Amino acid sequence: MQEPTIRFVIPSVVSSHFHIRDGDIVADFGAGVGNFIPELSKRAGPDGRVYACEIQKNLIETLGNIALKKGNHNVHPLWCDLEQERGIKIPDGQVDVGVLINTLSLIEEKDVAIAEIARTLRSGAKLCVIDWTESFGGLGPVPEAVIVAADAIALFEQHGFTFETDFPAGAHHYGLLCRKN
Repeated sequence: MQEPTIRFVIPSVVSSHFHIRDGDIVADFGAGVGNFIPELSKRAGPDGRVYACEIQKNLIETLGNIALKKGNHNVHPLWCDLEQERGIKIPDGQVDVGVLINTLSLIEEKDVAIAEIARTLRSGAKLCVIDWTESFGGLGPVPEAVIVAADAIALFEQHGFTFETDFPAGAHHYGLLCRKN
């Protein structure tokens, strides 16, 4: 008997829930190795811009090189510290769509990070949050770091966001769409 395939977060599938339009300014807060960058770039289009925000300095150059090789000329890698006031190098109110993927559970200073993300989003902008529902077989966060969806919603609502809907995000993950007030 074949074991069922576990389908983790698939960028091309879940990004359809982000409702990115051609020309949007998008920020991937915690871009990591850039798994979502090609899809975000495609959806923002040649008139859009994608900020790949990452704290690991060694990944910034890598993200830029990968984007250039793939022809994603609208991608702009930025060294950013989400947990520092003004640590995201994007001006106030510029971003149309923000994404926070498998990062919330890693953030220690959640209040600072959410306020900093909110600073970069324009009024009415969307914030799409995907994170782990559990610690799964040694993957994802340690059990005590997991932020359940209800707690994530409450946290974002405390910082001027309105929860709009949830969406399927793959096995062991939840997806939330919030809007900045």
